[in-house]
Parts: sequence; C-alpha cells; structure tokens
Amino acid sequence: MPDRIALPDWTGGWTIAWDEVAAVTIAVVLAIAAAFLVHRVIFNLLRRLAQGSDSRADDLVFERIASPIRWSVVAIAIAIVAQTHADIARVWQWVAPFLVPALVGWLALSLVRAFAAAMQIRSELSTDPIAARSRRTRVAILSRTAAFLIVLLTVAMMLLAIPGVRDVGVTLMASAGLAALAVGAAAQPALKSLIAGMQMALTEPLRIGDLVVVDGFTGRVEEIRMSFVIVRTWDERQIVVPTSSFLDTSFENWSRDSERLSGPVFLHLDPASEVAPIRAELLRYVATREDWDGRTAELLMTEAHPESIELRIAVSAATIGDLWTLRCAVREHMMEWLRVNMPDALIRHRLGVEDANARTQRG
Repeated sequence: MPDRIALPDWTGGWTIAWDEVAAVTIAVVLAIAAAFLVHRVIFNLLRRLAQGSDSRADDLVFERIASPIRWSVVAIAIAIVAQTHADIARVWQWVAPFLVPALVGWLALSLVRAFAAAMQIRSELSTDPIAARSRRTRVAILSRTAAFLIVLLTVAMMLLAIPGVRDVGVTLMASAGLAALAVGAAAQPALKSLIAGMQMALTEPLRIGDLVVVDGFTGRVEEIRMSFVIVRTWDERQIVVPTSSFLDTSFENWSRDSERLSGPVFLHLDPASEVAPIRAELLRYVATREDWDGRTAELLMTEAHPESIELRIAVSAATIGDLWTLRCAVREHMMEWLRVNMPDALIRHRLGVEDANARTQRG
C-alpha cells in the first residue's frame, strides 16, 4: 500500500499522505457542522421575527433563500479552514473558481424568484385589478430577464475558470471587432426578444389577464415571456404569439384601462316594423338584468334597405364576461318577444315548393 495518495493531474500532481487524510477529513467535517449550526441558529431567529408579520411574503423569501445561504455558509467555513490548513487550501484553490460563482448565482436567482413571488402575493391583495395586473406583468417580465442574465453570467464566470476557455476568451477579445459582428448576428433573435420583453414591461401595451384580439384570436393573456406571449381562448386553446409582434403590429386590448365595455346586438327586421315598442321592451328587459351596469342601453336604426332594416342594440356591463352573457340574453329575449308580440316584424323568406311543383306539372 503506497504511503501517499496521488490526486488527479488537474491538481498539479499533488500528493497527500495517508496520515494527513484523517486530519483533513476531520477539519472539513467540523467546518461543515459548524456552518450548519450557525445557519440554523441565525435562520431560526429570522423566522421568529418573520412570524410576527402578517404578510406571507417574509416567510416565502426565507424559504427560497434558505438552501443557497446554507451552502454558502458551508463554503465560507471551508474557505476559513483552508487558510489554516495547506492541504485543504490546495484543493480549495481549484474548487473555488467553480463553486463560488455557482453559489453566488444560485443565491441571486433565489432572491429574484423570492421577491417576484412576494410581489405576486402583494398584487393579489390589491383592490385595484388594473394595478394588480400591471404589477404582475412587470414582475413576471423583469424577474425572467434578471434570471436569464444571472444564469448567463454565472455560466460565463464558471467557464472562465477553465484555462482553455479563458485563453479562447482572450483571443476573442483581441479580435473584438470580428467577434462582435459574429456574436451580434448569431444573437440577434435573442437580443430582439430580450429588448421586446423589457419594452413590454416598461410601456405595458398589454398585461397578464388582459383580454386581447391578435391575429384573429380573442383570449386572455395567460403568460408573458421574453420571447413569446401565451393567449388562452374561450375554448381553452393556447395561442403562442411572438412578443415582438405586439410591438410591430396592431392588436386590440379590451381591458387595458378597465373591463367596462359596451357591446352591440343586431336585429334585422321587416321595414314595416314599429321601432318604438321594440325600444321600450329593450329598456324594460335590460333594467331587470343584474349584469347590466346602468351605463348604456339604447336602440338605433343603423341601416334601412327596401327588404329589411337593421336595428343596433347597445348595452354595457362592468366586466367582459358579464357583457357577453348580457348580449346573448338580450338577443334571445328580443327574438322571443318579437315572435310572440310582433310576428310580422320578422323577415320570412319561404319557398312555395308545392306551388312550384304544381306549376311545373301544369306546364
């Protein structure tokens, strides 16, 4: 059995004696145990302070950052031990360039996600639905952008710790002009999506929960990402729309300022129909509906043709869902009322099949 242990070549051919392994192991184990103890004591105190608050946001933040802080404290403890133990220091100098960026990135990513979740909770408690949707949209876009940048920088820092990759980076910096053109051309779609996502968060042409009409589809904005937006239609389909298309082309947003809308119902009747009784019945019926908000209820003749007239009914509701229900109810009621009370107002196009057959036989 050899007296010393040879470590891999990437350590510089360093060897360690068997009798030193026990000392190194004990020192590392004690450092890890002390780190876990310190972490537990500090976090127990912080949790007790957070429990005194009525908000769930504090508890959520502590839950998200508990694991990365625990292992960061462990890394700090090992680094302190490495200052007093040469054998641990030799291993730590090879591990630290990879471990430290990973832990810092993990902690930063956890903080971003924790604060994003806390802001989501606060937006749910808001009494203003428009402000809540605005906050949810900004938090969603900015948190995803920050997460993307954190992961990118973390991976870059870890790769730069590899000598071969670092040499390639120096070579690229020497030819920065050509590299910038190549990287810019390759990353153009990603950069366009990133800029579009940031612009979406700042200008807010639409928000999560808005009802939009885009590319002929009508639905609620369910999710906003840097590269695409998911719109869920009434029949549960999910339409994926590129984020940049909302900035490059026009679209309809039915709930940007509020969900109070007016909607039409069209009736095509006989030109001899009396309009006044129909208008009176509309006003009477709408007044009985709980989903009518009292703002708009009118009937106008918008078209007049020799064979028909067009009556446009306009009603309003506090929400888009109530407006849809109200329009359907008004349409159904008015047609039933006309059928019972003014049947002559309904246009009839009938084909006298029997008379036509009889004329054919006589001819």
